[in-house]
Amino acid sequence: MKFKLEKTLSLVAVGVLSVLHGAQAAPVYEIKNLDTETFNLNGTIANTRNGYGMAVNNNDEAVGAAKGKKKLNVDEGDNGVIDIEDGVSDAETITYSVNLPIIANNFTFTSIENDPVTPWLPTFESVNGTTAPTFPEDEDTVNSVDTFYYGINDAKVKVGAMTAVEQTVPYSGSSETQEFWYYREYEQRGFVKDDTNTEIALTPPYTEYVSEQDDGDVTVTVGGFSSGTAVNSNNLITGYASTDISKNSASIIDSCVSNNSETAPTDICVQNRQYPNSNGFRDIQYQTRGYVWKYEAGAVTESFELPLGLEVTNDGVYTGQGLGINAEGVVAGRSHVYRDGNKDRLYFDAAYWKQDAQGAYQYNWVDVDTVKDVRSSIAYDINDSGILIGSYSKYIEGYIRDKFFYIDTTDENAEVVTPNDFYNNLSDLGSRGRGINNNGQVVGYIETTHDKEKPRPKAGFLYNIAEDEFSNLNDLLTCQSKGFVKDDSDKWVRNKVAVEDGSGKTLTYNSEIKIVEANSISDSGTIVGTAFIRKPSYQFDTDGNLIIGDNGLPFFELNGYGDPVTSFLPRMMVIQTTGEQVTDEWKAANNCVDDNEENGNYERKGAASLGWLLMLPLVWLRRRRK
Repeated sequence: MKFKLEKTLSLVAVGVLSVLHGAQAAPVYEIKNLDTETFNLNGTIANTRNGYGMAVNNNDEAVGAAKGKKKLNVDEGDNGVIDIEDGVSDAETITYSVNLPIIANNFTFTSIENDPVTPWLPTFESVNGTTAPTFPEDEDTVNSVDTFYYGINDAKVKVGAMTAVEQTVPYSGSSETQEFWYYREYEQRGFVKDDTNTEIALTPPYTEYVSEQDDGDVTVTVGGFSSGTAVNSNNLITGYASTDISKNSASIIDSCVSNNSETAPTDICVQNRQYPNSNGFRDIQYQTRGYVWKYEAGAVTESFELPLGLEVTNDGVYTGQGLGINAEGVVAGRSHVYRDGNKDRLYFDAAYWKQDAQGAYQYNWVDVDTVKDVRSSIAYDINDSGILIGSYSKYIEGYIRDKFFYIDTTDENAEVVTPNDFYNNLSDLGSRGRGINNNGQVVGYIETTHDKEKPRPKAGFLYNIAEDEFSNLNDLLTCQSKGFVKDDSDKWVRNKVAVEDGSGKTLTYNSEIKIVEANSISDSGTIVGTAFIRKPSYQFDTDGNLIIGDNGLPFFELNGYGDPVTSFLPRMMVIQTTGEQVTDEWKAANNCVDDNEENGNYERKGAASLGWLLMLPLVWLRRRRK
């Protein structure tokens, strides 16, 4: 059952209802990019650490993003570099500095079912001149450009975001060893790339600031930013772009210009103020609006700025974003708005934009006031029937939670509908809907525990609107897709992975795969997203160096039983239906629930993979090893 008015339950009531809530028929899924011999996921490109599935079209062609270059370089005198493949390294330290070369850490890839080598194998794809990450790193192919894919349509038109290449200014500061300062012309720019490799930047309308100085005006390239987030079947692209700069930001740039000197060049000063400070905020902020671009014949032929949900009357910073678009060109996203036109009620809320008879886009607020005490909301996607999905944020049982919702934008009287996830009433489990297909199937992620004080693990979900059927995708997987094999007695058991350590001893740990987020679903039911795969953790010394044995292999962290300590790494996952249904008979034949699962650490930044990529402002991560 689904409700338009929310009601929360105590945990006792939740426990009772979870028993009463009967299982409904749902399709069985299997992971298609699983190496069934090694139980590894082919879920990221070579020499990268993490992989995320972003979008899939109706021809079973997907795009994704790889993040985190392999950093386990170990110098052994003249013996070169040891390539380590089998474990989890320490997290890299994020450094923002105009004093260090810019080394890219994010890469784009495609993944198709009909790959000539391996189905769904992630394949690096260059954007803005990037080259594939190498190991050991080749000085001639070091990238300074970060890239992401966000969407793909059936004609293989892909959209995303990228940075500019590194530029340098001769250094003249106090350091005796530094040769250059480092900066970029822009930190984020959308792009579109078609199947002929034609690549077009989605240049925002605002990229330069004119500083009025006593000795004349000075034009400063601040870069602005834009992003292409989705593309429909008619090659209409939605996203967002900078249209101006805030008043306070203008003052900061004026100061950079007036203080320009050999020890503080304007470009370096501006770049430094666009990096996040110690509190995580950037000093330079842009006015941002949702956008639609029309792409045809290898060019952007038209662009449309999407109006905000309010009239700007002061110097505040206001934002709009387009995040999803259907075949009719209806855009889903979010915007600042005065709820009910009341200027005392400024919110950042879900919205959609439709073209009127004259072709101009008109703003439509998603009325979240029908749900009590909503703090903010966002719309991620909309299908060709006009069903919009997203999430809102509110207090539930004393804690801020996100809740997935949908609404029929073709019905003027429609209200926000909040499905009851796994129970017969609203739970306090946070959830977000990320993608919807034309059959009314929604995918996203949901929390899986009710612990209020600790971080909650997440799982990908599948929700069927017509059947009001909400499923944890991990419950729909075949046993093999979870990391199980059959033993000699025909019983499902965890696959044992054997690794040799630096002492020559063979260690074992259990395979385990968990779907933590689903981002996109095709009309045939193919789903892409992110799964966690279990790996052992390496040992490092007090200086942060990997500990290597005489045999050239690393040592792993061990628990009190002498077994490897394990953690999860994120990888792109692709799942498809097997043609079966989840029935009692199927469950009996696929009884692979493990009551003794290992308590490996969840890498929180790997789950909910790319929600942060759509947030503003997007800050590209410059990473360095400690």
